[in-house]
Amino acid sequence: MSLRPLDVDPSHCLIGGQWAPCASGQTLPLVNPSDGTALCQIARGGAADIDAAVAAARSAFEGAWGRTTAVERGRILYRIGTLVLENIDELANLEARDVGKPLTQARADVVALARYMEFYAGAVDKLHGETIPYLDGYTVYTLREAHGVTGHIIPWNYPMQIIGRSVGAALATGNAAVLKPAEEACLTALAFGELARRAGLPDGALNVVPGLGAEAGAALTAHADINHISFTGSVGTGRMIQQAASQHVIPVTLELGGKSPQLVFDDADIDAALPFLVNAGIQNAGQTCSASSRILVQRGVYDEVVRKMAERYAALRAGPAMADLSVGPLVSARQKEIVEGFIAKGADLNLVARGTVEADAPAGGAYVAPALFADVPADHTLAQDEIFGPVQVIIPFEDEAEALAIANGTAYGLVASVWSQNGARQMRLAKALRAGQVFVNNYGAGGGVELPFGGSGLSGHGREKGFEALYGFTTLKTVAAFHG
Repeated sequence: MSLRPLDVDPSHCLIGGQWAPCASGQTLPLVNPSDGTALCQIARGGAADIDAAVAAARSAFEGAWGRTTAVERGRILYRIGTLVLENIDELANLEARDVGKPLTQARADVVALARYMEFYAGAVDKLHGETIPYLDGYTVYTLREAHGVTGHIIPWNYPMQIIGRSVGAALATGNAAVLKPAEEACLTALAFGELARRAGLPDGALNVVPGLGAEAGAALTAHADINHISFTGSVGTGRMIQQAASQHVIPVTLELGGKSPQLVFDDADIDAALPFLVNAGIQNAGQTCSASSRILVQRGVYDEVVRKMAERYAALRAGPAMADLSVGPLVSARQKEIVEGFIAKGADLNLVARGTVEADAPAGGAYVAPALFADVPADHTLAQDEIFGPVQVIIPFEDEAEALAIANGTAYGLVASVWSQNGARQMRLAKALRAGQVFVNNYGAGGGVELPFGGSGLSGHGREKGFEALYGFTTLKTVAAFHG
């Protein structure tokens, strides 16, 4: 497979509709996490490149792109979605090699990206204002307008999906965007930039500048001509981004980490829950902000759940992304080290099951055998901190009150799930759980692009996906006309 995504030189930036080397001419190595070999070189963009990209975005917003109608924007987004599906094989292969994601999971992300484009293409001309009854002699109405130039910093775990929900929504509402992909995984971001260009997106409406977070990312968040920042990533980086953006008093959407629980009650359908209990923890090798890393189980079914989850864990196999097993490598040797450090902190816990790493997996790959711990105290490090790897803990509880206290007993508030046949309990917990999304007798609801996503506490603030993303990427203007 060519490592020129859609025949684009990966060492180039997309600025003002043109692919070119970054101002410094410097590059960074991109590593294949399945075997540790170098995939290619990417641009090491810096402040000069961000300046040029923001200027190009401003020109597009004040020019051709800013004059497009909602219908025209929708048609362009739809064409992008069509091109995404036409290139599904190449995009899936790029994502698998770049991120280490099993090929089937990478392919699902391509489909999700196309669906985001379809959704926003159809939604953009349905974003309406309102008329407000007011004093006699006045007509008052509201308008939703684009912020202007938006900055997008996306992580390495789901590049295509997060481009879809963030950049897609920003473009739909008429913003011009500057995208800084993660330096660990940016090939599909470059490919998306090329597809957008081919779909007829005006020059400068989307600019892509790879580089280090401390250089290109920092320059973007501190830029005086950015009107909104969307960031998905770690809590620590999120804090720095919010602080930088505050210097220019611009709004920030932060989607950070999670420690998301699934609550399994005695009356739950255990066999129906089991695939969700396991898969929500090991998908993308656990490198998912909404991963269900805590499984809370009522005492009456506790032994059964532990036994059945342990059986599934023992059958899990980790191997190269292209082998398309249940678990691929972690994104980097550094992330492997972090996850293994957490597992070591569980030496005092009951390790009930581990998966295996394929015997012929390349020695240079960042593989971690999935680990399942049981009888874990709710205040243990593994039950409180985001691990971002294929590690889950099972925590027992006696009753609904204790389950709720444990579920809400972390600094995060992203996703939660309730497994119970009791309708009243479902409604009580859906209201009481501190989470931006609550699922009842499922987990994730298939990841629908229509479903607003975001959290509270250390999980961040603001919402993306669905119509809420369109509201977030616009500002509300009130017009009060006196006519007597």
